[in-house]
Amino acid sequence: MADKPVILSGDNPQIAKGDGDAPVAAWIDAVPGWKQDICRRLDALIVATVPSVRKAVKWNTPMYGVEEGKWFTSMHCYTKYVRVTFFEGAKMEPVPAGASKVGNVRYNDIREDCFDDSQLISWIRQAIVLPQTKV
Repeated sequence: MADKPVILSGDNPQIAKGDGDAPVAAWIDAVPGWKQDICRRLDALIVATVPSVRKAVKWNTPMYGVEEGKWFTSMHCYTKYVRVTFFEGAKMEPVPAGASKVGNVRYNDIREDCFDDSQLISWIRQAIVLPQTKV
């Protein structure tokens, strides 16, 4: 039996870096409690909106992109929410509420019972046509 991933602060799983669906699925499987449902739903929404999406885990964070080695969004667990990062979010309408000190990066924090499918789909559709970010 494989060891369970270490859960870091904020319930964020520690998963080895890797490309493809398997490391992202392992990360989501390791997320505890209600946050796992949010992460599964977000992953499914991204795949449904962008069927050719590329996935990877880097820095214990699932990343999503349409170009090799470049990313448009990611998710990360914190104590009271799941943070969705849009690397070019400042260029989207409406701009996601969470400001960042890093360039055009914007955040959307999803708390339990606060998942807005239509807004997330709109942001994902906008994000995939903006320049992708190499991280």
